[in-house]
Amino acid sequence: MKRALLTYGSVIQLQARQNVIASRSKLVVAVQGTRKQHVDTVGPKVDRQKKSPVCSYNEWDPLDEVIVGRPDNACVPSLTPEVKAISSPQQWEFFRKFGGQFFPQEHLKKAVSQIEEMCNVLRHEGVTVRRPDIVDWSKAYETPDFKSKGMYAAMPRDILIVIGEEIIEAPMAWRSRFFEYRAYRSLMKEYFQAGAKWTTAPKPLMSDELYDQNYPVESVEHRYKLSSEGRYVTTEFEPCFDAADFMRCGKDIFAQQSQVTNLFGIEWMARHLGPDYKIHLLQFKDPNAMHIDGTFNVVGPGLVIVNPARPCLQSEMFKKAGWKLVEAPKPMVPDDHPLWMTSKWLSMNVLMLDEQRVMVCKHETPTIKMFESLGIKAIPVDIRFANSIGGGFHCWTTDVRRRGVLESYF
Repeated sequence: MKRALLTYGSVIQLQARQNVIASRSKLVVAVQGTRKQHVDTVGPKVDRQKKSPVCSYNEWDPLDEVIVGRPDNACVPSLTPEVKAISSPQQWEFFRKFGGQFFPQEHLKKAVSQIEEMCNVLRHEGVTVRRPDIVDWSKAYETPDFKSKGMYAAMPRDILIVIGEEIIEAPMAWRSRFFEYRAYRSLMKEYFQAGAKWTTAPKPLMSDELYDQNYPVESVEHRYKLSSEGRYVTTEFEPCFDAADFMRCGKDIFAQQSQVTNLFGIEWMARHLGPDYKIHLLQFKDPNAMHIDGTFNVVGPGLVIVNPARPCLQSEMFKKAGWKLVEAPKPMVPDDHPLWMTSKWLSMNVLMLDEQRVMVCKHETPTIKMFESLGIKAIPVDIRFANSIGGGFHCWTTDVRRRGVLESYF
């Protein structure tokens, strides 16, 4: 297999393995000199005649089914190197004081209520809504390499990505999110038994070697310099990535290296997907890069909402391809509203229900007007208290099934 070259602006293309005799549903075995006999895999019965319940190729085809996260029992992560790398020194006292404890309960109650209303709106728009299991994230756990408590199952976009008829569990990069997959295991088994392809990326050890213990967390200027050199708090010790650092656009997938996604992880994804997909590695002027959907959000064929505060260094290649790059308007989040693990630019973190409808924060009037000017109907919903714990509409969801086919748009 040809090894991918991970350089900014390049397309990662990998040749498929030859002589592969394994298929998704059956094992082909050589019996008495023939390969025609098939043996069913061990496990629960899977209906192989059904169409996969999981299928999505981009961010804008008509949405049929979605997973919406749960803020229930969400806990504040401890102030570890990976948390420091995406936050400012002014926020550290919050993590020192509340790390390992539940988020402020009154705030969390409002977040739970807002997400329930968001689910109701999605159902009203004809979308099937699925939810992860409720888990007590305050329980401590220990591996041979570290000790931690959990965080939440609020942001399925971070841990799950659907590409075609396959749902992939990301390995993650924060120790507090090591066991986050457990909240989704019931759903994953259900989808698999109904015919979906289910893959779990290699789980990292998350030992000290995965993190640059001397990363300059207090100097934003130094972070800018290091990010321009492709250096982040995560090292290349082992593959790691959050699924939210990948943006799907048919046969083209846009990815960024970040504080939670390393080149090792991007290469794993490229090899896994094979030659049917091209992964374009993008770079942004962002010292705290973490998740591409608050910086570069593809909302339609050749249509991208971009963050003016974090310009894409490869924007010319999109313009040459005839794409339209629209700058997101300034967010309307008040300065006194707590955003413990994110920025005000969640205003552009929207969820497309199809090419003509978008779910957007009802307080973001400039963003609503921007979409209306593009001929897209805004569906306003208030999740501002839910924003506080780390995400917008795109973060709070993973689209399980959209009605569409694999196409090339780039």
